[in-house]
Amino acid sequence: MAGFIIGEKTTQSQMFTPEGDMVPVTVISTSPCFVVGIFTPEQNGYAAVKLGFGTKKNIAKPVEGQLKKAGIKTPLRFLKEIRVDLSKGGVTFIDEEGKKGIQIGEQKLFVGDEIKPEVVFKEGDVVDVSGTSKGKGFQGVVRRHNFRGGPKTHGQSDRLRAPGSIGSTTTPGRVFKGQRMAGQMGGDRITVQNLKVLSIGEGTVTVKGLIPGYKGSMIEMRTKDIS
Repeated sequence: MAGFIIGEKTTQSQMFTPEGDMVPVTVISTSPCFVVGIFTPEQNGYAAVKLGFGTKKNIAKPVEGQLKKAGIKTPLRFLKEIRVDLSKGGVTFIDEEGKKGIQIGEQKLFVGDEIKPEVVFKEGDVVDVSGTSKGKGFQGVVRRHNFRGGPKTHGQSDRLRAPGSIGSTTTPGRVFKGQRMAGQMGGDRITVQNLKVLSIGEGTVTVKGLIPGYKGSMIEMRTKDIS
């Protein structure tokens, strides 16, 4: 089944498969998730679906205007555009009685409707999961790039976790772009591919494997025939 949804990472645990194997799992909460907008190649130059997820007490005025236009009264915390590839046939755009929407298989979802995981996914589906990795601040080369470090003996005193030489001699006489050095670590968009959907509950999806991000961070799930 083709599908996509956004949610938040809740728990990481483990469970036993029917064959008796213990596997790591991640539970993703997807309620509430709404269709906020539709972007078509004819009007916007690209094909995408804007989804909204979560709730919060106060939202910005521009976001409030988008939700009001879509007919959504829930103050949503996250907004995310999901690009779709119409040539793959997983999703088609529809327009009925002046209402824009999408059709996934036989299921139709219009702007303002809530997406439920059991509508767009089923057990056994293979999905790609994207999220933002945990930020770890400024780190050295040993932790950031798994450098071995300098010698631990023979008189060295302060070069144990140093990067060593970073340049060349007279030719070319500079440090090449992309040289692995100390710097900010984490906070990157990470995509984990080919995770199996093990179970679907009331507003939750359990996938096999671990995904990036901290608990409560936004997670994007989609099947490969979407983008």
